[in-house]
Amino acid sequence: MRLTIRRRAGRRAALLAVGAMTASLLLTAPQQATAGPPNLLSNPGFETAGAAGSDMPSCWSKSGWGDNDFTFSTVADAHGGTKAMKVSLTRRVNGDRKALVTENSTCAPTVTPGKQYDLSAWYKSNTPDVSVTVFRRDTTAGWQYWTDLQNPPVSAAWARTEVRTPAVPPGTDKIAWGLSVYGVGTLTTDDYALEEVGAVPPQPACSGTAEECAKGKWQVIPAQNPVRSMHAVVLKNGKVLLIAGSGNDIAQFNAGTFTSAVYDPANGSFKTIPTPVDMFCAGHVQLADGRVLVMSGNKGYPSADGKIGYQGLKDSYTFDPTTEKYTRTNDMNGGHWYPSATILGNGDVISFGGLKEDSTGNVTAEKFSAAQNKWLPMNEVNQTWSYWGLYPSMILMQDGRLFYSGSHTFGNGTPGTGASIYDYDANTITDVPGLRNKDERDESASVLLPPAQDQRVLTIGGGNNERNPAANRLTDVIDLKQPSPAYTAGPPIPQGLVDQGQGKRPQTGAEGKMFVSAVLLPDGKVLETGGGLHDRADPVFEASFFDPTTNTYQAGLATDPIPRTYHSASFLMPDGRVMSVGDNPGNGTYNHNVSIYTPPYLFKGARPQITSVIDTQWVYGDTQRITVNRPVAKAELIRPAAVTHSSDPNQRFVDLPMTVDGTTIDLNVTSNPNLAPPGWYMLFAVDANGVPSIATWVHLGGPSALAATQEQPSAHEHTFADELGPAKDNPAKRDSAPVAPSVAGCDRHYGTANVCVPTRFPAEVRETTKARCDWLASHTYPKRLKVNGSDPLRLDPDRDGYAC
Repeated sequence: MRLTIRRRAGRRAALLAVGAMTASLLLTAPQQATAGPPNLLSNPGFETAGAAGSDMPSCWSKSGWGDNDFTFSTVADAHGGTKAMKVSLTRRVNGDRKALVTENSTCAPTVTPGKQYDLSAWYKSNTPDVSVTVFRRDTTAGWQYWTDLQNPPVSAAWARTEVRTPAVPPGTDKIAWGLSVYGVGTLTTDDYALEEVGAVPPQPACSGTAEECAKGKWQVIPAQNPVRSMHAVVLKNGKVLLIAGSGNDIAQFNAGTFTSAVYDPANGSFKTIPTPVDMFCAGHVQLADGRVLVMSGNKGYPSADGKIGYQGLKDSYTFDPTTEKYTRTNDMNGGHWYPSATILGNGDVISFGGLKEDSTGNVTAEKFSAAQNKWLPMNEVNQTWSYWGLYPSMILMQDGRLFYSGSHTFGNGTPGTGASIYDYDANTITDVPGLRNKDERDESASVLLPPAQDQRVLTIGGGNNERNPAANRLTDVIDLKQPSPAYTAGPPIPQGLVDQGQGKRPQTGAEGKMFVSAVLLPDGKVLETGGGLHDRADPVFEASFFDPTTNTYQAGLATDPIPRTYHSASFLMPDGRVMSVGDNPGNGTYNHNVSIYTPPYLFKGARPQITSVIDTQWVYGDTQRITVNRPVAKAELIRPAAVTHSSDPNQRFVDLPMTVDGTTIDLNVTSNPNLAPPGWYMLFAVDANGVPSIATWVHLGGPSALAATQEQPSAHEHTFADELGPAKDNPAKRDSAPVAPSVAGCDRHYGTANVCVPTRFPAEVRETTKARCDWLASHTYPKRLKVNGSDPLRLDPDRDGYAC
């Protein structure tokens, strides 16, 4: 599973002539963002010798790492002038070598945060394992690796490579860069240039009200969701699959009525889809071909006496967006109610956790083989016999390992620090430190922050459905590129209004939210929205943007007027808006209203357009050409959502470094399928004001995604989570882990299975019959809840068999 991919020697670069249309665009386009003199590099052609005794030209240093044999030499085979730099690797186990601009105040050019720069060089190479590598100096933290921007193809003759940097991050005053070689072969370079991109973007014009331009706008659409959806998947055609199964309605379960619907944003219609089994609380993920793999679901509801909890199905299906039909696959090895689902770099899917058919915790890993289109037998899947909980958030790392972020649904998390790294090949689990209040991250959300290349994960909010304290405001961020990654504290979630049954009031103190949604947006920010103060109760009306560049929240956005707590979902649509569905509080009701959020960036005037995409079938390591109608600052791939219960571990935003020639842009596609697992993606182009285009759908894949035994894809994995502590001892082989039937936080002695009377009421509710009954009434629970057997919460003082 820990993939190491070597770039193909022959890049399938879709750099075809774009004809008269492109020529016309170039003639009529507005002023372009172009780079030009002066060249900010000192000694760009190696013509000035270094200080006495130095064997490198002035302002250039030998750089690199790893186990390899190499030579540096200044040669006369120059592109311009009389000197060039030749770097050769004759043996390589790992690592890279490069001539790098010297990281000091004299040689490293000064840059301006927020600006972009074009980097170029002339080169010759006989290896495809070359990358344009950039470092930056943070004014607080010092020099650090920034990014790899491009993989120039093999060229026997002198060729020019050019690529544009992302906007320089805040706190950066200098950058240094060079061409790295990380495969056996020779690289010769000359005539480097670093030029500031000059055109200043026009000031955005507000096309809405002042409030809309600052906060965005929510709209509740006229059509209602026809099903009690628990799951939402954005399909490769832009439609949305909404899965309900029985919809947490035991009457529907007993009747065998299981439903799904497909929403078409183009015309606002919903189409009900026949659904073969109860996919309520299943797992789901898009496969590489765009089908949706739906695994497990609900075999049975808890018993009336509370002795048996929810039971998981073994069943598994794929949903085809073209035919809009489910097709059964082979069964999983066991039931997994609330399973994880993570697609790997080779297109396989791995799943952990959930509840078995007998309501115990499932301790077996399951793997779906993309090549064989089936779940593998248990003896063909590495097993640690560990119980990962319910909907554990398992995020694919750039080297194929999995990061368990500590986010889950129900329960108290895993032993240890609450977060860990799982190495499938070594079959080891290693804790990582720093996650605060690890046993109060139930119903939190975790996302891989934009861009995926930065390998930073954000975890926000959560609580504990068993003890039912007020949800927290915690934000924790971890940088997985560090040798010993650890969570660090981020800013607290902004507060809003909470409705506890007596009308909305401002949140106070440490009150936060659980069942929060986190949505990656094309401008690179994260929309945080929805959630509640307690498990399945007390909706919070608040929304904010988290900015990964500054690690800050922008508070005070427009708020969804519809409560969005348990069984709600928010997700990005291809037009750049966000859709929100669902809300299933403990009283058993369901909110069928659908909300659409228009972010402020869509009130900043006309949006850029992708006017042509030469090829929509992309291969790892490609250069792909697009044209746009006006200058853009960045382009990216965003994987479409597959979300439930605040969990979407496959959500990711993959930066596409650009080489810009007016409105013709060459996009450099990552060669690492662990950064962008194979499948369909939304391609956005975004201007300097953060305004995105409408997405174009492209498919990323190719033979390299299946190669599991080749060279490392990146020149910079030498500091990547390689100094972890000792791995934990795996449990002995076992059939399951004990899980209390009350894991869902509901006392089953009252009402029906889809009504959740909390096992523990919020702390402010006195432990008296009156106080508890008042709380149930204020939260619109049914007035006559049948008592099933005993009355542990003392809700039936007159013993007539009904609560309150």
